[in-house]
Amino acid sequence: MLKPSHQPHTLFEDAQALLVAPLFVALGVALFQQAGLLSGGAVGLAFLLHYLLDWPLPWLLFSVNLPFYLFALRAMGWTFTIKTFCTVALLSLYAAWLPHWIEFARVDRWFAAIMGGFMVGVGLLMIVRHKASLGGIGVLALYWQNTRGWPAGKVQMVADLLILIGGLLMRDPWSVLLSVIGALALNLVLAVNHKSGRYMGT
Repeated sequence: MLKPSHQPHTLFEDAQALLVAPLFVALGVALFQQAGLLSGGAVGLAFLLHYLLDWPLPWLLFSVNLPFYLFALRAMGWTFTIKTFCTVALLSLYAAWLPHWIEFARVDRWFAAIMGGFMVGVGLLMIVRHKASLGGIGVLALYWQNTRGWPAGKVQMVADLLILIGGLLMRDPWSVLLSVIGALALNLVLAVNHKSGRYMGT
């Protein structure tokens, strides 16, 4: 059996993926917001500030990432940083536009946690496969891995744990527990579908 050749994504393929993927993430974020839940990473930081200060979530999704682009540039280079900036900007725009496109009359919180996690996971999977990210703590984790040797996965896990603990100060324990379930759903998508050596179109 012939082995698949290494075929880099074309500019068109990158463009369509980075246009579509943030919409999946935005829909997942909308489900989390509707159910009063949290998430991890930079999105989780935006949620914390949203619940604490009642500032608009779309604006926070964009602004919390601004300090991290310097780390992205140093850790991953210009191409990754530009793609990440565009991805985060589109996520913020989609999050602002979605209330004009769709309304939720009722959402079961269990469904919101699980399906929201799945949708964010699918969007993030597309983003990662096209050499970009949702910015924030994930970029900082990569930077520290490159400069200090700290495992990026462990740094991300600790940061997400701290965000969820912070959520206990603003949300009830049941909401935080459902948020953990959403995070598990998200990571299940990534664990099953993003394995080294199985995807050649990088």
